[in-house]
Order: sequence, then C-alpha cells, then structure tokens
Amino acid sequence: MTLRTSRRPRLLSIAALAAGAALVLSACSSTPAEESETKPAEGSSSTVSITDNYGTVEVPVNPETVVALDNHLFETLDSWNVELAAAPKGIMGSVWPGYTDNDAVVDVGSHREPNLEAIVAAEPDVIFAGYRFSSHYEDIKKQNPDAVVLDFSPRDGEDLMSELKRSTTILGEIFDHKNEAAELNTKFDAAIADAKQAYNGTDTVMGLITSGGKVEYVAATTGRSVGPVFPALGLVPAIEQEAEDTSHGDDISVEAIAAANPDWAIVLDRDASFAPEDLEPGAAPADELIAGSEALQKVTAVEKGQIVYLDANFYLTEDIQAYTALFEQIRDAFQAA
Repeated sequence: MTLRTSRRPRLLSIAALAAGAALVLSACSSTPAEESETKPAEGSSSTVSITDNYGTVEVPVNPETVVALDNHLFETLDSWNVELAAAPKGIMGSVWPGYTDNDAVVDVGSHREPNLEAIVAAEPDVIFAGYRFSSHYEDIKKQNPDAVVLDFSPRDGEDLMSELKRSTTILGEIFDHKNEAAELNTKFDAAIADAKQAYNGTDTVMGLITSGGKVEYVAATTGRSVGPVFPALGLVPAIEQEAEDTSHGDDISVEAIAAANPDWAIVLDRDASFAPEDLEPGAAPADELIAGSEALQKVTAVEKGQIVYLDANFYLTEDIQAYTALFEQIRDAFQAA
C-alpha cells in the first residue's frame, strides 16, 4: 500500500502522526467483505483422507469430474445428483436413466469388453473402480496418473453388510453428504434388525438363483446375493453346503430341493433385469421354474407360498438400498406367515 504525503507544514503534532498511522494500519489490516467470503473457513480442507482396498489416499471433496464403474455406488451417486463423466452403461440396464440416457456420460462398456480409453478421454479427477472392474484396476491406474483411483467395493472374506455401510460412509465423506450416508446406514441396520426379529429362528431357508431356464443352489453365507442374508439374519439353511460357484450358483436338481423341503425360499432371478432379446434360449421367470414346477408342489415353501423373490433389478444393483429393501421384504413375509 502506498502512503501519500501532503505539502503541509512539516511540524505535525504527535497526535496527528499517531492518528495517521492508526488510519494506515486500520486500512491495511482490515479484511474486505469479498475477501472474507472467499477465504476457506478455519480447519476446512479441500481433500479428505480415504482408506480403500489398496491403502490411504487424499481425495478431493466434491470432485469435479467423476467416473464410476462399481454398480454398488450408482444408486447413491444418482440420489445425490452426482454427475458422471463416464460409466459402464452396458451393465447398468435401465435402472439409472439419468446416466444411461445421458449422451454427456461416455459409455465405458462392460467389464468383459471395457473401453478404458473412454476413461482417459474424460480426464477424471476421481475414478471409482472395483467390483466387476476389479481385474482392470492396475490398467486404469496406470492410464490415469493424474486421477485418484479408488476401489472400496466389498472385499472377499469380509462381512458384506459391514462392507456396504463402509462404502456408503466413504461416499458421504467424499461428496459432503455425511448425514445422508448415516441415514442410509441407520435404515439398513433397522431393516436387518426388524427382519431378524420377525424370523422364528427354526424355519429352514434355501437360497436359489434362476438363469437360462435352470435353477441353481445358493450356498448360505458364501453364495451370490442371497448367501450373505443367512448370517445377517441367523437363518437356518435347508442344506449345509459350501459354494463351488460363488457368482452363478451351484447345480442342484429339483429332486434335491424337494428332499431338503425348505420352509422358505429366497430367490434371485438373474434374467429378470435383462431385455427379452438378451436372454438365453430357454429362459423362464423364476416363479414359473420354482412355484410352477410339478416336482416342487409338495415342498413347504411352495405349498405355503413362502417364497421371497428379489427385486427384478437386484442382480444389477446389489447395493445398500437393494439389500435394505430385501430385508424389509423378508420381514414382511415372515410377519405375514
């Protein structure tokens, strides 16, 4: 700041000098209104420290350009109006039209034939990798050195329910939606507690997956989608068997199902989320294959109508919202029995 002097007499009083100095110091030390508005609040930070499946990294809060590849995250991101620069539209079905029908969101394809160059072209600040794209993590990280690449999809060997809450909490921290994330987790916990309370503790339950006209067995705990529901609710399995195929289910005959005679069946119809033209030959709805099977008519679950069919899009979502709805569905079924 430049202090301008006048051509007045040189003999100024000490009081006048003091007053002038005070005015100068006041002008230099005061903060303009616009400056105080743009200055970050004390203790605030533009990044947050996140621990994902690979370690701890600093992540920008509310990143400007985001690419998401993990299906577990789309519903939460969509509900928080997070814009995406690119996403794997090939495995998103019609669940998130705000992303899939938006031409501004570049299509990365599917995990089987991904267009990784599309991610690079988007010049993202943050990339949510993992889950179906786990095998591409190293390539994605190498090709996008200026981006923060995160993978906090559910880890093998960890409790799925805790993992879903973990990912929700992390998203809340990154996008400054901590309260909303906490609400999702609280609702999730309540749904589990209510379903557990509604269960009588003795009825046997069998998990099943239908696909391409076949019925597959889902092992308790380790099986796809339905498996983790067993330990979460303390369900008694109709068959005690480890999963051989944790993704698509294990072979089982209708005779074996009938012999096990489960009181309840919880069923994932893998075909339900696909368009008719994308289905395998011989595909049929789950209720036709199970409740409509002549060989299963004497099974308690079929006889009493005690079959819980997962939401048609469950295979695509598998997120905290989907499981919350499933636990509420199971609770209602148990209470009505």
